[in-house]
Amino acid sequence: MKKKIYLDYAATTPVDPKVQRAMIPYLTRRFGNTMSLHSLGQEAKVALEQSRSEIASMLGVRSPQIIFTSSATESNNLALKGVALARRSLGEGGHIIISSIEHECVLESAVWLEKQGFEITRLKVDKFGFIDLQELESAIRKDTILVSVIHANNETGVIQPIAQIGKICREKGVYLHSDASQSFGKIPIDVNKTQVDLLTASSHKIYGPKGAALLYVREGIKLEPFLHGGGHEEGLRSSTVNVPAIVGFAKAAKICKEDMKKELGRLSLLREKFIDGVLNKIPESKLNGSKDKCLPNIVNFTFKGVEGETLVIKLDLMGIFVSTGSACSLTTMEPSHVLLAMGLNPRDARSSIRFSLGRFMTEKDIDYVLRVLPEAVRELRTKRY
Repeated sequence: MKKKIYLDYAATTPVDPKVQRAMIPYLTRRFGNTMSLHSLGQEAKVALEQSRSEIASMLGVRSPQIIFTSSATESNNLALKGVALARRSLGEGGHIIISSIEHECVLESAVWLEKQGFEITRLKVDKFGFIDLQELESAIRKDTILVSVIHANNETGVIQPIAQIGKICREKGVYLHSDASQSFGKIPIDVNKTQVDLLTASSHKIYGPKGAALLYVREGIKLEPFLHGGGHEEGLRSSTVNVPAIVGFAKAAKICKEDMKKELGRLSLLREKFIDGVLNKIPESKLNGSKDKCLPNIVNFTFKGVEGETLVIKLDLMGIFVSTGSACSLTTMEPSHVLLAMGLNPRDARSSIRFSLGRFMTEKDIDYVLRVLPEAVRELRTKRY
């Protein structure tokens, strides 16, 4: 059989077998609706609240501050639109700040809010992908109601100085939201130390099932819900609760918490070996982002003279699965807005590939990729010229 190596963990992760086993009872015997008063419903309700408590402990917060949603996209939409509409109803301003390298769901939420009359400031980033803290501080105005900065970028893995950003926002009296979909479960996060007011995380990025995510909302923050119905999730997200997925999410989070230190070290070593191998073996290759201030599992390279999509297809035929960037935007065929914001020209941005490592890969997998990747790049360059 052809060897298969999955290097697209930032797009989604396989469900851990332990997570699958935890979910099965809630897909079969314990199928009750959490709003039902009978014992099956209350059994599901207990599982829901236990899951909420488990995840809250990872962030150092109280359980009621965790709102479950269906996806990080929904959480980010709820954070931006919910704060904006609630604050406007109170006459508290209409200016929002985001970074230029946010996930598309934040960028598009900002575009929608502009159409509703809100003003959006988009912060630039440097060549490594970091925002300028002075620019952020200068951009905050009296009518600024929210700052949203991604914790770790989904294309480069670069980690923003979120504690410093939180300090600035808290001193200015402005709410801070951070999309932590890529960082949650991989590095420690304490929203109290970082002074983050709202935070997004997702199950399927940490070996849990798709269909479950969360929005942490600091006590006292008002959100305008955009799903109305039975008043689930503190009235912020009406919909029958997806108990099996949430149970899986909590189990996945617990595993990440228990194994974080070990996995952080293991993946960091693999990432470092991969970076050194690529830069040494492939001429005119360039690392995009930071080598040090980065998640342990994401690395982004530009291979000059190679069309990124073509390389993805060639590697796929060789049993290696990678991507050119965010899995949510690949149908546009446009160069990555993240890499363009970092100063890459459109040609180099189109020549870039994201490799993302994960739990079920080994050093032998890295060795294999480092053997075949240089030859794949060489062949495509030869055909091009």
